[in-house]
Amino acid sequence: MAKLDALQGTDLLLIDDLLGEEQQLVRRTVHAFVRDEVLPLLRSHFRQGTFPASLIPKIAELGLLGANLTGYGCAGMDPVSYGLAIQELERGDRGIRSFVSVQGALVMYPIHEYGSEEQRQRWLPAMARGEAIGCFGL
Repeated sequence: MAKLDALQGTDLLLIDDLLGEEQQLVRRTVHAFVRDEVLPLLRSHFRQGTFPASLIPKIAELGLLGANLTGYGCAGMDPVSYGLAIQELERGDRGIRSFVSVQGALVMYPIHEYGSEEQRQRWLPAMARGEAIGCFGL
């Protein structure tokens, strides 16, 4: 298996060897996205108190919005692949990971499971493409 970075921890239990090819590909792809596109932007956005909205189209292109849902333009990732993708996003920035989690789990999932077919057709494809952004109130 290809190494991710020098900063990757030691895999003493060889957990990486248990991952399938698709799971490894998801992890490497999101890892590279975080390294190449997320990390270089963080300092300026942190200092300005802004969210890097310019990353949303790429996040959507990678299939990370509603990644664990099927149909309606969602990637349909298996739970392990989804967890690896979320872990890699968290490695880069909690805010970006939270955005992806809220969009997928707290907004898209309820529409997917409990919405009408009309609501699913209207909202899920646009949300998966990053063209519609949901919110969650607590």
